[in-house]
Amino acid sequence: MRASASEPAGGDVVAREPLTYAAAGVSLDAADAAVAAIRPHAARTARPEVTGEFGGFSGMFAIAPGRWRHPVLVTSCDGVGTKLEIARDVQRYDTVGQDLVAMVVDDLVVCGAEPLVFNDYIAVGTLDVATLEQIVAGIADGCVIAGCALVGGETAEHPGVLAPTQFDLAGFGVGIVERDDVLGPDRVGAGDHLVALASTGLHSNGYSLARRAVGDLDLADDHALGEPLGDALLRPTRIYARDCLALIAQTQVHALCHVTGGGVPGNLSRVLPAGLGAAVDTATFPSLPLLDLIADRGPVATDEMWRTFNMGAGMIAVVADGPAAVDLLAARGIDAWVCGEVRAGRQGVELAGAATR
Repeated sequence: MRASASEPAGGDVVAREPLTYAAAGVSLDAADAAVAAIRPHAARTARPEVTGEFGGFSGMFAIAPGRWRHPVLVTSCDGVGTKLEIARDVQRYDTVGQDLVAMVVDDLVVCGAEPLVFNDYIAVGTLDVATLEQIVAGIADGCVIAGCALVGGETAEHPGVLAPTQFDLAGFGVGIVERDDVLGPDRVGAGDHLVALASTGLHSNGYSLARRAVGDLDLADDHALGEPLGDALLRPTRIYARDCLALIAQTQVHALCHVTGGGVPGNLSRVLPAGLGAAVDTATFPSLPLLDLIADRGPVATDEMWRTFNMGAGMIAVVADGPAAVDLLAARGIDAWVCGEVRAGRQGVELAGAATR
């Protein structure tokens, strides 16, 4: 295949420079520099079970024989969504990595699984090592909080597909749980209490609606939020994994509900068995200034807010003893409250309490 010369209409041969990967928009030198920059961040997430060196073709995790009787491996993958556009707008990349980990590990823990390992996938228009290091540092921070090991990942340059400053994130995690300890709808019974665990903000869902509602506002202004709007929108997603595992170990937890896209009604219904419903007292949820701003500026109707955002609770535990669960979580620094109960003869999730926000 000839690529070094061309012949114009006049018959003269014109020499062309040889085409390289770098000229096509992909820098292998930057990729090597990126691996060197992120290696220390992966190292601080290490667990004793991790074997092999970071940067290989795959990551390895040794499951200690005898620790589990009938282990079940649990997997989850997710992303951060259009929250990344806020990070790009304010050029702040130190929080979205934690968002990525949170979305994955808190899906793992809802069935009672302990997160073990995490992998990331980062697609960029142009590889900027400093930006990538900020992102991976946030991923490592999230893994440390969750107690899982960052064992590998992939960074891909997509010139001509993504703009130079655009990027996207995806994460994949593996957890483990004893077969007899798997949480879910089959454990839920009438009279169980619903305990809401406070969120840190919007977490990583509903940003397409949020950006549409406040897109004309200055992200550097506080808009009566007590902090710049950009910072409020970028507040990292809370990681509940270790707190939920402690709750499981010390109280009777029957199910957990990670409140993501679909809000409280859309997600809580996923952990309810046939013949049982949930009554949620919306008046127990805090009034969050950022949510109020979105609702007012949209305007966004109350029912649409509840089916899109977490409304102040990023996780809901279905437990036998709500007050005991609240006390345990408070001791771990998590604001929590009893927000409702499971009831027989109902289907789905009933929201009752404050009529409007």
